[in-house]
Amino acid sequence: MLPAFLSQALRGENLTVFGDGSQTRSFCYVDDLVEGIYRLLLSDYALPVNIGNPDEITIKEFGEEIARLTGVEFKPTYQALPENDPMKRKPDITLAKEILGWEPKVGRAEGLRRTLEYFKEHVG
Repeated sequence: MLPAFLSQALRGENLTVFGDGSQTRSFCYVDDLVEGIYRLLLSDYALPVNIGNPDEITIKEFGEEIARLTGVEFKPTYQALPENDPMKRKPDITLAKEILGWEPKVGRAEGLRRTLEYFKEHVG
């Protein structure tokens, strides 16, 4: 969703929202994700650990955030929600905090700003 929203906004297109936009997602900046995976790799813990950012936002709110960031009007084009699309995505990072001493450091706003700059430079 992030690459699609940024690309559409930069081209001045409507953002494609599947469903009514009320389903939630959370976004973890890649530097934080890599750090969490690296810490898990170096640990002795052998079971799954959620690595992610529990800061949850609806897809509609996220589209509005992307529109503000790129300076375009939020004009969503709603499409049918794909079958089995989860309504909520919010990782529980309790184990990552306890076992790895890890939690994300880069907030969504800062991560989006960095990602937008990358898109402007490399994706066009």
